[in-house]
Amino acid sequence: MEKKPHFVRREFPPREASSLSLVLLLVAVLLLNALLYLYLNQFYISSGRVETDPTLCSFGYFKLGAVKNCSPWLSCEAINREVRKLKCVGEGAVKKVFLSEWKENKVVLSQLTNSELKEDFLHGLKMLKALQSKHVVRLLGYCEQQFTILTEYHPLGSLRGLNETLHIPKYKGMNTWHRRLMLAIDYVSIIRYLHSSPLGTLVMCDSNDLDKVLSQYLLTSDFHVLVNDLDALPLVNRSAGRLVKCGHRELQGEFVAPEQRWPYGEEVPFEDDLMPPYDEKTDIWKIPDVSNFFLGHVEGSDIVRLHLFDIHAACKKKDPAERPSAQEVLDTYRKVLTLLIREAAMPGTREML
Repeated sequence: MEKKPHFVRREFPPREASSLSLVLLLVAVLLLNALLYLYLNQFYISSGRVETDPTLCSFGYFKLGAVKNCSPWLSCEAINREVRKLKCVGEGAVKKVFLSEWKENKVVLSQLTNSELKEDFLHGLKMLKALQSKHVVRLLGYCEQQFTILTEYHPLGSLRGLNETLHIPKYKGMNTWHRRLMLAIDYVSIIRYLHSSPLGTLVMCDSNDLDKVLSQYLLTSDFHVLVNDLDALPLVNRSAGRLVKCGHRELQGEFVAPEQRWPYGEEVPFEDDLMPPYDEKTDIWKIPDVSNFFLGHVEGSDIVRLHLFDIHAACKKKDPAERPSAQEVLDTYRKVLTLLIREAAMPGTREML
């Protein structure tokens, strides 16, 4: 009687199966890292490169909305003829701000309100022209004779309204630790840009309390941060021995850096001439407080704070020379973001390996 052949099912030995699982896991990790790199590369520009926006035109030109061609900055004549004021939306010590319209586009028209501060106004215009980049609100035109500046309109307004915006149903999906950390990264990127700007090392002086800082920045509709107010931006030039002082009045409170406070005690009346100048490290001191506002109190934000603890402690060093540079802070923020995204995407990977 002929025997029928037996088909034997091959099974992998336990060690071989374990090795195969490990290989598959490593492949998955590599693929994840590649995806993370592609994802984060949208936001990161390597150190030392000029940070420009591909939608920006050459100096003296702009484009707005879906328009593909660049137009020259609007002149006094064009502003007077083509721009229509709609309503006043804000007023500060230097200027009044109007929501306006130009060729069916919403724009912002800023006008000087205090003639004694015209030098501050013109300094802000000079900075706005020279620093056009992906970090700065887009300039559309100006008229020096009439002390008028025209800029792009951002309907979400300044960062002071961030928490209110994130509670609007349309934007609740943005209210995550990841998106909030990205906003903090945008903010530190702006500080880094100002400290290494085409004009030299600039200090963000209009920043004596958190509310004032937040009012200087805009939140875009795609949830990025732009600096909007550049009226108080003095230049540090160490090689020439040039440091800065943010105004001529005494600054107080824990928000401003120690070197910005009167160093001679209450028994000595404040005198501007006796107040020592300082450098851009005052901006570094304020980063942890501003970032703490950005992170808010959503799920995961405390974990982010824990990862940023050491760099924030370094930012709060009493000696300015011991504080990190804005670039070092930015590098740390980016590393933390990458680490936390990786851990969120593949929890338990470290233990499996």
